[in-house]
Amino acid sequence: MTTILQKNKKFIVAGLAPALIIYLIFVLYPIARSFFYGFYNWNGLSAPKYTGLKNFATILTDPVFWGSFKNNILVVVISVLGQIPMGILAAVALSGKLKGAAFFRTAFFVPMILSTVVVGLLWSTILNSQVGLLKTFLHFIGFTTSPDLLGTPKTAIYTLCGVIFWQFVGLYMIIFLAALQNIPAEISEAADIDGATEVVKFFQIRLPLLWDTIASAAVLCISGSMRTFDLIYVMTGGGPAHATEVMATYMYNKTFAVYQYGYGSAVSLVIAIFSFVFIIISRVLLLRQAEKGA
Repeated sequence: MTTILQKNKKFIVAGLAPALIIYLIFVLYPIARSFFYGFYNWNGLSAPKYTGLKNFATILTDPVFWGSFKNNILVVVISVLGQIPMGILAAVALSGKLKGAAFFRTAFFVPMILSTVVVGLLWSTILNSQVGLLKTFLHFIGFTTSPDLLGTPKTAIYTLCGVIFWQFVGLYMIIFLAALQNIPAEISEAADIDGATEVVKFFQIRLPLLWDTIASAAVLCISGSMRTFDLIYVMTGGGPAHATEVMATYMYNKTFAVYQYGYGSAVSLVIAIFSFVFIIISRVLLLRQAEKGA
């Protein structure tokens, strides 16, 4: 195998080079350049002025940023503790001989393939307190008023978390469904012979064998939640009164609304650091748990 790779090394490099060059130019270089401008005061037009760590010092004392950080953590916690357990339960239920399983698999996964902008517009229309479907339904069952879930600071962020859950839980269902199908059938058959119930098989057999997949899903969930942007931007724009502001919308507003490109670049660097730290911590904790279970 090694000999074959060495003989075809030039062809492999030639085949990979175009994609690698495009990736370097349009992905890695802009990311590095953005981090570079985090140390400058720049409005996107005039010459950048080096300010050292001033942008980062401003971040540390900015209450709006830390409010957006708090909202990001809330999105992460609700997503990880909601989407992953629900994805596991749905996968377990649909991996059996449930009638209509194919329909439910499709129904769970359809929101995932929809554009996030479309999802945002859809739920904004449904939840509109003036003309939305929710108001129509509540009036139909006897309520005279409809709550403004997206316009009330105390409920807006939780409403958005619910929409995020609705859109992405199908992804984790598919991931865990594939993992369950890779568990040898002989293990379940042996458990059936021993008289194990479905609950016992879930906690003693399936769940321990899913820990590696759960760890990978947690990393995917955390990284997606830390950079969540488009759904929140479409539905609330970070309002009302920054109640749904997350770090990505905060960065966008600072960069493209008030033209603080240097400060926005510094925020993007902080987001990357926080995401990396959270992913590493969750990965280590979950893999330790997997080793204990083994």
